[in-house]
Amino acid sequence: GNGISGITAARHIRKRSDDRITVVSGESDHFYSRTALMYIYMGHMRYAHTKPYEDHFWAKNGIDLVRGWVERVDTTSRELELSDGRWITWDVLLVASGSRSNLFGWPGQDLRGVQGLYGLQDLERMERDTTGVRQAVVVGGGLIGVELAEMLHSRGIHVTFLVREPRFWGRVLPEAGSHLIERHLREHGIDLRLGTGLQELVDDGTGRVKAVRTTNREEFPAGFVGIGVGVSPNIGFLQGSGVSTDRGVLVNGFLETNVRDVYAAGDCAQLQAHPEPGRPAIEAVWYTGRMMGEAVARTITGERTAYDPGPWFNSAKFFDIEYQTYGRVPAELEAGHDAHTWEHPDGRRSLHLVWEKDSRRFLGVNALGVRLRHEVFDAWLREGASIDVVVAGLDRAHFDPEFQRRFVREFVVTFTTARS
Repeated sequence: GNGISGITAARHIRKRSDDRITVVSGESDHFYSRTALMYIYMGHMRYAHTKPYEDHFWAKNGIDLVRGWVERVDTTSRELELSDGRWITWDVLLVASGSRSNLFGWPGQDLRGVQGLYGLQDLERMERDTTGVRQAVVVGGGLIGVELAEMLHSRGIHVTFLVREPRFWGRVLPEAGSHLIERHLREHGIDLRLGTGLQELVDDGTGRVKAVRTTNREEFPAGFVGIGVGVSPNIGFLQGSGVSTDRGVLVNGFLETNVRDVYAAGDCAQLQAHPEPGRPAIEAVWYTGRMMGEAVARTITGERTAYDPGPWFNSAKFFDIEYQTYGRVPAELEAGHDAHTWEHPDGRRSLHLVWEKDSRRFLGVNALGVRLRHEVFDAWLREGASIDVVVAGLDRAHFDPEFQRRFVREFVVTFTTARS
């Protein structure tokens, strides 16, 4: 795999070792920023701009790049078989094969014009299959779904957005945050249909999609259907290898599998015991993929290093609204916890803070439309700061100086009033 985990590991192994390094990937010749794919489609970037390293970087640093898909892993002979029949031998194997888009067996899901968005080939298919399209449907109310909706909208394609749950991203966002994003999507002209799932996809008679039918017995015309219902670890090639898998490749805290000298990192790795309770066993997040790559590189080169991601962090964008989250912010308030939500009158900015009732220890924050300083919130979470310390320090915790005084004053007033 030549995603963020695999490439980070390769780079750090090279810094620490002169051993031969081979990176195998069937997706692309060189590492690129997967998060930038949408901006290529929207015309903001070119593919060359998404590659953080010059093409000659790899040979210069003694990293061999092999283009090909791994079909089979033999852990006894320590060999990989590629789809074109080539074999590669190894002494140490890092599985960093990422994910694949989920499909759930819907009738018609194999029609042309139906796809997810994960890698470069998906972008190329989308470019081809949306030419001349005027109406599209996006299925799935998560981050990939929003990206697909924004991409299609940027080309003047009318988007019907099907979300099975009663509110947007309801398993992640608290209710007020969900409703803020729902309003924002509709303001951009997205036809958001909550509580509506996909039933089947309709063939136009030539093998291409022409419409979708929903669980509510509605039919929407669609020359293109974007599927954004999550991803699953890409680990099928490990079948029969002896490497233990569940939903992902099972690893311990050092990213070691049950087979000696075989490791896994990134989207495909499933931690059997996460160092931080409450976090998912599979972390399909860019920054944790990078951290896994660096940690496993140290272990492979003789400095056994546990994966220690620190406090949870993630970020995204919903059209014009940036989203950041730090720490533990469940969608539904848990027993023994308290929370406070502040929303700006313009309906485009909000903060949601969570803390323990008895100890008043700060647990986490969601920010929509407000850019927070990573180092400040990371430190508060690591130190176990109280909610009172956090509220008192908000004036140094975000990036918007023009908004700062009024924002902080309003938040403190509403927080104090709600607690009195």
